[in-house]
Amino acid sequence: MAVSSTIKTKVKDKKSKVKTLDVYSWQGLNRKGKKISGELNATSALDLKAQLRKQGITPGKIKKKAKPLFGMSGDKKILPVDIAVVTRQIATMLAAGVPLVQTIAMIGSGHNNGNMQKLMGTIGNKLQSGVPLSECLREHPIYFDDLYCDLVSSGEQSGALETIYERIATYKEKAEALKAKIKKAMTYPISVLVIAFVVTAILLIFVVPVFQEIFASFGAELPAFTQLVIAISEFMQSYWFFGLGGIFAFGYFFKKAHLNSQSFRDSVDRKILKIPVVGDVLKKAAVARFARTLSTTFAAGVPLPDALESAAGASGNAVFRDAILEIRSEVTSGMQMNLAMRNCSIFPDMVIQMVAIGEESGAVDDMLAKVATVYEQEVDNAVDNLTTLLEPMIMAVLGVVIGGLIIAMYLPIFQIGMVV
Repeated sequence: MAVSSTIKTKVKDKKSKVKTLDVYSWQGLNRKGKKISGELNATSALDLKAQLRKQGITPGKIKKKAKPLFGMSGDKKILPVDIAVVTRQIATMLAAGVPLVQTIAMIGSGHNNGNMQKLMGTIGNKLQSGVPLSECLREHPIYFDDLYCDLVSSGEQSGALETIYERIATYKEKAEALKAKIKKAMTYPISVLVIAFVVTAILLIFVVPVFQEIFASFGAELPAFTQLVIAISEFMQSYWFFGLGGIFAFGYFFKKAHLNSQSFRDSVDRKILKIPVVGDVLKKAAVARFARTLSTTFAAGVPLPDALESAAGASGNAVFRDAILEIRSEVTSGMQMNLAMRNCSIFPDMVIQMVAIGEESGAVDDMLAKVATVYEQEVDNAVDNLTTLLEPMIMAVLGVVIGGLIIAMYLPIFQIGMVV
């Protein structure tokens, strides 16, 4: 009983160590006796004084800053781009010779996001108790996926964690940059089309009825085009809530099916690749992800079948995922990767030839890194070209829709003017 109570006490002590960091303003003297001041995150005033003394600062006045009424303003959601930034910070500090535990503590205390501070604090406490970093990270799968943890684990086993972290940081930065480019390609046309839809709906529901009242006083038959627009306007006025409800219902059920059904997601992935221009951008992005992931994992010493499995999961598209898994199956049975890639007939010839050269020279990771760089640049160019191409097309559509409504409303007035 005494042993169990001791264990429970130790567990409670460990839990109590995970404290929320508070913001303190401080004043002190540096090594030259000059007065300095600033702000730091710490668990207590004593913790803050210890941090200042490590930096050669004699602490003076310390004041805890009050938290906002509705919670900590710095408590923001941790985004993938935040993980990429933290990964780069860890890589830089490890390369500079800073111990891992101190690295995690410094990054946590210096971050302006309360949730990131808590995450780094939890990981730091686990590290201090002797748990390997890869195991600490696996407890937070929302932020650190299997690929990330596997790479860290391989770095721990090989004793080259700083080198592995440099590769992980580069991989995460490239992945987030690629994701941002894809979002840029999709956001612009969607936002313009949504604005066009809203403007058209406002014209049909609020503006056309005003003209309709004016036309009613004419007592003459209206042009067919004007009658069509008025009929659409009357339908929108009477059933707009059904249309709006239908849009929200479609969005809700689409999102639900996309989250819960793997076959539905696969079907969407296949169809989206067939969209003109956009599909080409997504194909190049999938090739770039495949090459970057495989290059990073292979260079880290991960066996090729496992590296291919990671690349399949990171490809971001069901068509490429299935093709890469098929390549993995053939490679496992003894086939060269470039031949397996040629059999699936989804990768460009340039990629296959680069892989073949890499296999012959024993530098597959270098060749794949070059392929990734080329295709990331192609995605960047394709996004710029897509935006340039879509701008006149969208303006033409808006001109036809808005201009058509205006012509429909003024056509009866023009006809009356001609008669008079």
